[in-house]
Formats: sequence, C-alpha cells, structure tokens
Amino acid sequence: MSYADVYEEWKADPEGWWMRQAERIHWQVPPRTALAADGATWFPDGTTNTCYNAVDRHVEEGRGEQAAIIWDSPVTGAKETITYADLKDRCARLAGALAARGVGVGDRVVIYMPMIPEAVVAMLACTRIGAIHSVVFGGFAAHELAARIDDATPKAVIAGSCGIEPGRIVDYKPLLDGAIAQAAHSPEFCIIAQREESPADLVEGRDVEWHAAQEGVAPADCVWVRGDHPCYILYTSGTTGAPKGVVRPTGGHMVALHWTMKAVYGVDPGEVFWAASDVGWVVGHSYICYGPLLHGNTSILFEGKPVGTPDPGTFWRVIAEHGVKSFFTAPTAFRAIRKEDPKAEYLAGYDISGLRALYLAGERADPNTVEWAQEVLGVPVYDHWWQTESGYPMVANPAGIEALPVKVGSPTVAMPGYDVRILDEAGAERPAGELGAIAIRLPLPPGNLPTLWNAHERFRSAYLERYPGYYNTGDAGLVDADGYLWIMSRTDDVINVAGHRLSTGLMEEVLASHPDVAECAVVGVADDLKGQLPMGFVTLQKGTEKSHAQVCEECVALVRERIGPVAAFKLVSVVDRLPKTRSGKILRRSMAQIADGAEVKVPATIDDPAILDEIAEDVKALGYPR
Repeated sequence: MSYADVYEEWKADPEGWWMRQAERIHWQVPPRTALAADGATWFPDGTTNTCYNAVDRHVEEGRGEQAAIIWDSPVTGAKETITYADLKDRCARLAGALAARGVGVGDRVVIYMPMIPEAVVAMLACTRIGAIHSVVFGGFAAHELAARIDDATPKAVIAGSCGIEPGRIVDYKPLLDGAIAQAAHSPEFCIIAQREESPADLVEGRDVEWHAAQEGVAPADCVWVRGDHPCYILYTSGTTGAPKGVVRPTGGHMVALHWTMKAVYGVDPGEVFWAASDVGWVVGHSYICYGPLLHGNTSILFEGKPVGTPDPGTFWRVIAEHGVKSFFTAPTAFRAIRKEDPKAEYLAGYDISGLRALYLAGERADPNTVEWAQEVLGVPVYDHWWQTESGYPMVANPAGIEALPVKVGSPTVAMPGYDVRILDEAGAERPAGELGAIAIRLPLPPGNLPTLWNAHERFRSAYLERYPGYYNTGDAGLVDADGYLWIMSRTDDVINVAGHRLSTGLMEEVLASHPDVAECAVVGVADDLKGQLPMGFVTLQKGTEKSHAQVCEECVALVRERIGPVAAFKLVSVVDRLPKTRSGKILRRSMAQIADGAEVKVPATIDDPAILDEIAEDVKALGYPR
C-alpha cells in the first residue's frame, strides 16, 4: 500500500482508521469509542496499561531474553544490557516500593535523573501502577524544579545523586534539596539512586536509597487504567516564563507511537533503534523509552555527547558496536561533529553498514548538514517535524510504508491524523508556495495533548483561539505543489523588512551553505527606517583560514545573491559559539532581546548562561542596541 493510499484511507474514516491501529496494543477492555464527544480525548472507554504493553507483554510472548535496553555511557566507561525479563522485574520492584509508600493511580511522581537505566525503570514503574510521572531534565536549576514541583504536586520524587558531563560532575541532590526548600508543596518522600562518582547525603525521614526502598517489598502487578488516563506530564517553556505542563494520555500515546516505529522509522520488532536524546525531552520519552519498547525493539540509552566523549567518532562507535538499524538525533549533533571532523576521518575503522537511515528533528535541518550526513553515512537522511505537544511526527517521510523522494530542507508530507494547512493572518488558506502560519485542522489525532496540566484555559488560548477550528503550531512555512511542507521558522521569526515578510530560517539556510560556516542563527532586530532588520551570527568550521571580516563579507554577498537586496542583510558577526538549550535548540529570542536592548528572559534550559554575555559583546560591536 502506498503512502497516498494510507493517507486517503485515514481521511475517509479517521476514527475507524485509528480504531484499527488500536488493535496493535493490548487492551484489558477494548475501546468501543474512538474519539470522545469533547473532540480531544481518544479511546476513553478502553482500559490498558503502558508498562504491560512496553514490557510484560513481550515477556509473555517469548521475547524475555531479548535486549530491551542497551546502556552505553562513554562518560563513565560503563555498559549494560537489560533484557525484557530483567526490565519487567526491575519495574515491578520499584512500582512495589512506590505502592508500599502510598503512591497510586493518579498520583504524580517527579523524576529528576541522568541518562542511566534507573530513569527508564522509574518512568515505566510509575505507569505500572497508574501514577503520572513528570520527568524534569537532570541538572535543572533549583527554582525551575521548584516551579514544576508546585505545579505537579508530586507525592514522591525519584532522583539521581549526580549527572556526569564531559570533564565535570553535576550534583543533583543539592539542587533537589534547594527546590524542595523553595517549593510551597513538599513531596512525602524521595528515592535517590546513588552513583559512585558522587553519592549524595540523604535527608533522614524523607530520603531513601534506591535499593533500600525496594527491600522486602512485594513486586507490583500492572494496574489497568482508562485510555484517557494521563501517562505523564512534560513541562515545556511557555512564552510567559511559566512552564506549560503538556499532558500525554495513555491509550492514544501507545497507539500512535507503536504505529510510527514501522511506518516512519522503518524498524521491525527485535531490531536496534537509537534516539540520541535525553529522557528529559519529549524525544527521550517517545523514542528512547516508550516507542521502541512498545514495538518490541532494543533501545539504546546513551550517556554522552556527539563530540568530546571522547571524540567525534562516538556516534559511529555506538552504531557499529550495537548494530543500530535506525538512528534519530538533532541536526545540532551533526553540525557539532562536522565542525570538529569535517572530513569524517573518525569514521574510519567503524562498520556502520547495518544502518539503514538517519532521522533528524528538533530544529530545522539545513541542506548543508543533511547533504554532509548523506555523503558520510551513505544512507537516506530524513528530516521530520513534530513538537512536545504532538509527542510524535506530524510531518515525515513514511519510509516504512513508502520511501518518498527526499527534498532536502523539507520534512516531507503530513502523517495520517494531521490535516496541515497554511493560513494567513486572517485565518484564510494561502496558496501553494506562499509563506504563512502552519495550522492543523481539529481534531488532533491520538497521542496529542488534550490539555495542559491544571491550565485548560491556557491550553485553549495558547493553541486553539488564534485560528478557530485549528491547532496553531506556532511555526511558519509553506506547502509546495507536491504537498511537501517546508518549515521556515517560528511564527515570531518571520520578520517584516520594509513591508516584506521574510523568513529568518531561509536566511539561515543560505548562510549554512557557506563552506566555512559550521552553525548560524538569524534574528530580527528593531530598525527605525525598515521596521526590522535581520542580524546574523555564524560559527566557523575547524581549520578555516579566512579572516572573520572576509567570512562576514561573503555571507552578506551570499544572502544578497540568493534572496536579494530585499532582505537588507548587512549585519553579521562571527562568534565563538551560539547560545543553546541543553537539547541543542538555539536561543534566537534571547539573542534578539539582547540586540533590541529588551529584558532578556534567560530560559531554564540554557546550556551555559555565560554565552549570552559573549553574544552581547558581539552585538555591541555591530552597533546594537541603538
């Protein structure tokens, strides 16, 4: 069956199509209803359990000795393979420890962990007993963790004693203690996974060590919950500064993720899948923990970086050593590898012939990076587009159904469940090839957020009110004559230069094509004459011999040649590094605020706040703020 056939089959009977996909997971009571009357909730009258589907079911079907998780930690030199049978035992014991301390259906548990097997066990153990987990990225500042504790009001916190970064140890426990001291809500107890690199001091009467918590406790069986029961809450940054708690419903989440593992990522049960992300992000939830395990794959849990642990060949080693068939990471990771090893010399000696495809998401995949990755890996490189709110790809190349021709720079086409439209400011559809806001006709498919935790009105105002009848993605782009979507930028990154609406993403694409540019960012800055002007920042490839002034001059000429004088692109600076979140997203809004002299709202997810001071000096050299 072709992609077009599958998509049309969904369009002809959306609810029936999803009910057929729901047959692929186990329901204790099968759902009779696909979409509830509220238009947002899927499979509400079925009962199921996430941990059962991700772990127990495979053991019962004879796959107990298959590897479920391979932990590979170049920062510690440790490796461990955990079978499905072993994972079931670990989840049942921890779930029993939580249940023995009063955690039950609907209770929240905050998880604050590094990339260790205990993090995945904690997530699954919560779902085993119907508790709702909220993973907070390990190492988040105390006040940010406190805000999430106050919003989720967890009965318990599960934390690691420390995280390990290249060249340093980050002690988590003092941050957790500080967060609990600041928060209005106090968890009843904390379970601490001690790491030998930096064990933590425990607070008597509140904290219990990971193994001690499980001693003498009966393993917990799976608890069946409704299809619309929240599996987890995942906080994402909001424009107001207050975190938004995206709610992920149990049934739709499993149905959608299971479908994507074959249809999008092209893997069969038993094969090795690797998403090089962190469990603190949505990619880690969907494609380190839940998606691969629901589908019966082996998932790689990687504690390291694309460069520096120990070198730019780390990814190639993991792919070769563990037999990875399908690999998913952020474009930023490949830009970092290319910057350090532009000729891919570290690939020599690693046999990655088993790899079938590379998937990129999280930020726009510029053509230069995609083409370099294709040349180096010798496999298809698929960009795909989705959000924390969706939980899985909205637009992708359905390689497991039919590998469509790749148009470098486009994430390809809408997946079943997503009716993607391009709208103008008044909400009218724009014709093919014209830039506008990317919106999705309601209802959203299974697995998408039905609300925000304790903030339904905020959910409506953030996503549904701007374009009635649509979900507003916040991204801008266009659909070409072949139905391919092109993501150009966030809606607020479309700048107005003397009345011309221009995409900063398109300018970044041009800058990235310069052979000496490793990474780049373009932001809009206020201008008295033209309203806004684009300002560019570029980092250089290792070994570049040209002067900064020459590179800047060539970048200006390149934008003028490819886009035209209308872009008014004259402001560009070579910088040592770009400010990013820990997941690799460039903090363009913060850079624009610096240039405009506005108050800079530093996101909690920033990798290194000192970079913003460096950017401020570079901006000052360009004559800003005025």
